[in-house]
Amino acid sequence: MQKPIVTGLMAYGMSGKVFHAPFISTHPGFEFKAVIERTEKRVYKDFKSVTSYESIKDFLANDELELIIVNTPNNTHFDFAKQALLAGKHVLIEKPAATSVKEAEELFKIGREVGKKVLIYHNRRWSSDFISAKNIIQEGKLGEIIEAHFRFDRYKNTIGPKLFKETLVPGSGMFYDLGSHLIDQAISLFGKPISYHKVVDAYRSGSKVDDYGTVHLQFPNKINVFITISLLVADPQAGLVIHGTKGSYIKQFCDTQEEQLIAGILPTDNNFGKEPKNMEGKLTLVNERGEKSVVMVPSSKGTFMDLFEAVFQSIRNDIEFPVTEEDILTQLGILEK
Repeated sequence: MQKPIVTGLMAYGMSGKVFHAPFISTHPGFEFKAVIERTEKRVYKDFKSVTSYESIKDFLANDELELIIVNTPNNTHFDFAKQALLAGKHVLIEKPAATSVKEAEELFKIGREVGKKVLIYHNRRWSSDFISAKNIIQEGKLGEIIEAHFRFDRYKNTIGPKLFKETLVPGSGMFYDLGSHLIDQAISLFGKPISYHKVVDAYRSGSKVDDYGTVHLQFPNKINVFITISLLVADPQAGLVIHGTKGSYIKQFCDTQEEQLIAGILPTDNNFGKEPKNMEGKLTLVNERGEKSVVMVPSSKGTFMDLFEAVFQSIRNDIEFPVTEEDILTQLGILEK
């Protein structure tokens, strides 16, 4: 058994408690060692042996720490990741990796110079709904893909309580926050787009940041992907709609991992990641005789843990991380411009 990666979290709010700690505390390849909490020491309610630091300086001075998870507000990712790299640590950075292509390029450059990994956390590649759609496409059931629609629909017409998400700073707004997920999914399926057209705006009363965004991405082989994020959709539409020359696939967003983690269910539970009943994807196919058939397709289990396994393999065995530098730079170019 290889030595576990001694890991520290830069914050223990929702992302630390829900999206990271349950994995680095149960995956045998990690040792959850430290966090930064400037005031309330919430980590001790869940992990008695973890050290809680009040300053980044003291946190990064811990020579035992090998991997730093940068799970802080978007506009701080570059600075904190850079500090961690220069302190001799690998970094796993929450999406978006940075606020610009220039920042991300510098982080990747520093990582190569100091011999440390710069890995980006895009957990939605491992959600049950997306895995289902990816399998349908890769199996060729839809034929040649013509168009795909990826959506995040919510209804929140008031300004949220998290001021760092509602303040106009680099990397703020829903398009950076949620659009980064969907753009990453499209890139992971179809590669680098050859062109795109984007519209981003604010519609909530008093909003200082965008709460609506849409982009039409055109990929090689005449594939069109339409991405939409909105905080003002009272009747959410299907999250995944894909049309090809042989049929269509429609799937609601239904990944249950986040809800389970919030409820305290660990990734080691046998039911973790299992899709709720009656949320199957609808696969409609037309054969050569023009006859139509409809099949309801259950999803595979969601597997956020596979992301952390990929982190482990990248750091310990130098296996390429699925979310590549090129993927991130392409994505940020779309988000930034």
